Amino acid sequence: MRTIAIGDIHGGLEGLKQLLARIDLQEDDRLIFLGDYVDGWSESAQVIQFLMELSENQDCIFIKGNHDVWCENWLRRLEAETVWLNHGGEGTIKSYSNFKEENKKAHLKFFKQMKLYHLDEKNRLFLHAGFTSMHGVEKETFESTFYFDRTLWEMALTMDKRIDKNSELYPKRLTHYEEIYIGHTPTLNFNSTEPMHAINVWNVDTGAAFFGKLSAIDLESKQVFQSETLMELYPYERGRNERSLDEILRK
Repeated sequence: MRTIAIGDIHGGLEGLKQLLARIDLQEDDRLIFLGDYVDGWSESAQVIQFLMELSENQDCIFIKGNHDVWCENWLRRLEAETVWLNHGGEGTIKSYSNFKEENKKAHLKFFKQMKLYHLDEKNRLFLHAGFTSMHGVEKETFESTFYFDRTLWEMALTMDKRIDKNSELYPKRLTHYEEIYIGHTPTLNFNSTEPMHAINVWNVDTGAAFFGKLSAIDLESKQVFQSETLMELYPYERGRNERSLDEILRK
């Protein structure tokens, strides 16, 4: 059985389908999706519907991202937060135009059931963004940290690799888990088109929402699978490239 982590999809259903084909998905594979299924390309609602149907016959774990929280809030109240509308929400609302009320309710239930984090039997942690508590995710104070934090990745990237794991200087956050898998911060921002590895943290968001590819990684072999760039699959769209990458990363 393979366990495969999949990065941020952002409404790119064509990229997701292509990625799963390249993975050569087997019935006993476990898929762990790291969040941000919506906002970007034109098929956000269709991505959610596809994932719901996929999970009926496939072992899937769905982590909740910040964009998923915004979409969930809209589905619950039909009131859109301005920050969401400015960062992909308008396109997501449009993607729901042909969905019946009963479908929207099913999608809302799906969002509600997503996990803020997942810890597997090998002590590998999966979450969308990060956590800040030195005692681990169970002691995190604010739920929103799980889908907004960037300090975990920044710390892993900038940490002095010469520090021994048993040293008092070694970050306590990193000692609790064998490996940590995240999305949220596109590796494009660090000039990488593939998943990145720093200390024991793996970042699988390769900027599919912008001009990158949708990526997945086999946890055991560390084999990377990728779609084509989403701009190639949606040639008449701009995804989230309407704004500069630096501006969007502030959200």
